[in-house]
Amino acid sequence: MTWVLSLAERLRAALDHPHLPELLPGDMGDVPADMRHTPAAVLVAVTDRAEPGLILTQRTDTLRRHAGQIAFPGGRIDPGDADAAAAALREAEEEIALPRHAVAVVGAADPYVTVTGFAITPIVGVIPPDLPYRPNEAEVADVFEVPLAFVLDTVNQVRASAEWQGRTRHYYEIRWGERRIWGATAAMLVNLSRRLRWAA
Repeated sequence: MTWVLSLAERLRAALDHPHLPELLPGDMGDVPADMRHTPAAVLVAVTDRAEPGLILTQRTDTLRRHAGQIAFPGGRIDPGDADAAAAALREAEEEIALPRHAVAVVGAADPYVTVTGFAITPIVGVIPPDLPYRPNEAEVADVFEVPLAFVLDTVNQVRASAEWQGRTRHYYEIRWGERRIWGATAAMLVNLSRRLRWAA
């Protein structure tokens, strides 16, 4: 008898596998050791279809931080949130109207610390395909789906650098059509792809 694992089971096996992230939080020591970090969580929402996709947002140009960037739904962990998963689900519901009950939470991926002072916990969840999203106009300019295999392919994960606040910052970027996925979002995808390869 052949057992076929569900998408959620395959992702859970990868997240549970003993592993040290190859891409360390605060890639290449870019984060000052004395920086205070704000706990945050994002939802890595994977669509359950034959060729799984990944739900991403493009932030509005009017936001104070990370305006116009492509990001996972997510934000700060509030005092009322039970944990990082609760925060990620709440934020996804607020930002794109993704119902919490539609998400099968798989687990937490490798945490990531940003140069802007956030300690992010990526929460991986599986969702039904083709849900009707409704962007919160104050925060989200667009919601779209990218092929999971594309963003996890190392060929598409390009390392780059730029000057920011007088220092050279190193980051990853992934180009999908006219979309530029970079910074913390790309770094978390790089970590996830490495974890999946490790488990395989």
